[in-house]
Amino acid sequence: MNKFVVSIFMLTYNQEQYIAQTIESILSQETNFPFQLVIGEDFSSDSTRAICEKYAANYGDKIKLLPSLQKNIGLIANYIRTIKQCDGKYVAICDGDDYWIDQSKLQKQVDFLENNSEYSIVHTGLKLLFPNGEFTVFSNPNNSSYTDFKDLIHFNFIFSVTALFKNIQFNDPIPEWINKYPYGDWPTYLWTIKNDGKIHYLEDITAVYRKNIGVSSKLKDWYMKDISIRKDILNDPHFEKYHDIVEECIYKKELSLVMIYNRDKKIKEGFKLFVKLFTKSNQRFQLIKLYLYSLKKALLN
Repeated sequence: MNKFVVSIFMLTYNQEQYIAQTIESILSQETNFPFQLVIGEDFSSDSTRAICEKYAANYGDKIKLLPSLQKNIGLIANYIRTIKQCDGKYVAICDGDDYWIDQSKLQKQVDFLENNSEYSIVHTGLKLLFPNGEFTVFSNPNNSSYTDFKDLIHFNFIFSVTALFKNIQFNDPIPEWINKYPYGDWPTYLWTIKNDGKIHYLEDITAVYRKNIGVSSKLKDWYMKDISIRKDILNDPHFEKYHDIVEECIYKKELSLVMIYNRDKKIKEGFKLFVKLFTKSNQRFQLIKLYLYSLKKALLN
């Protein structure tokens, strides 16, 4: 039996101005069950480590600070080593620059999953905090309290700071192909619900996500990574029942990538991908129309 009902895993690197608020927001959770905070600190060059050590010394019964590293290992390696140290029945995520604003967040989510065994993930509403200090409330884009794999495979609508999910990794280890990518939350959610697990959305605003903080990337690069993840899922026998859904999703994402190539004036790359899609499309006329429209728009601009 797990000692902790929930493990909150936190990744942090050079976040000295945020980390104390984040940890305090977790310690303030009011629950009728024990929880732990597992902190993966990635060899920060500022005082982030020292702040984490102070909290770990004062709250040793709740905080597991992973051993100091000798070098920065990067987000995904830190993600994998930290989630493996989560002992709870459920896992929640709160990165070192985000924070929770509802002291009952964990209690509400655990109560739901305990009473609805067919669900594997529960997420909530949140506020987006912009660098200028302004907040915007962000609610569920699906307009539904229930979603599943066929929804999540198209795009990740779960903000990690709001998520709570079943900790299946000890009986069903996270696949090695996740190690190739710069983020692990979305692939982990997909892995968690691969056996027909459902996703529930709570309308409660429980957390704050800092917008435009950290590493950014070009849209093309993110599309290519997301397509690659779906291709690994397509080739993973654990997802065999979703083969057609994943294949259709890859096609749509690659078509969007063609449009991005054209927009960025990378016509040759776009044409190569267009030819590839053309050979396996059942709607070639529509594909040609869309491609020519995209090409014309790009050349006129």
